[in-house]
Amino acid sequence: MGLLSWIIVGAIAGWLGSIVVGSNARMGIIANIIVGIIGAFIGGFIMNYFGYGSVTGINIWSIFVAFIGSVVLLFLLRIFSGRR
Repeated sequence: MGLLSWIIVGAIAGWLGSIVVGSNARMGIIANIIVGIIGAFIGGFIMNYFGYGSVTGINIWSIFVAFIGSVVLLFLLRIFSGRR
């Protein structure tokens, strides 16, 4: 996957994840992209553990995998930072 693909998938997944977790008002586009890209790695590990595919390009499955990972990441960050 190219750099532009990572940025696009990361931006969409990070934005959706921040909406679900409730941190969208505090995050900007750069933070959403970073969370989405890290979330893609986390989601890829989670999905590979359960036997499903991971991030493969710009498609719905890749955005879903990155979204799951970004929700997990934001939830863990919320727990360890002490914010409610």
